[in-house]
Amino acid sequence: MGLSDASKLSVLTELARTVEARKSADGESSYTASLLNQGVESCAKKFGEEAVEMILAAASGNTAHTKAEAADVLYHFAVLLEVSGVSLDDVMTELERRQGTSGHAEKAARGKG
Repeated sequence: MGLSDASKLSVLTELARTVEARKSADGESSYTASLLNQGVESCAKKFGEEAVEMILAAASGNTAHTKAEAADVLYHFAVLLEVSGVSLDDVMTELERRQGTSGHAEKAARGKG
């Protein structure tokens, strides 16, 4: 049986907490710490690479590969947020703010930036 919606979200929250905790770890023993130590540009590049891999997996129609790549994307998303100084809570608050707003209206409100 699968996890409840709240439990699924808690997995993402726990991932973000783990990434945050790893920033003080030794980069030799922690892959996450080694990524964080490389800085935002390197983490952004790695996130982009993983996103492209997920896109290609989805386009191929291979759901198992897409799930695996999506998990990688979420991990690298958490790393990129951490190295950028943005919390998952910040992102969730922004999503909550946008709830009930048309995507077209929200995009127009942002303007060209």
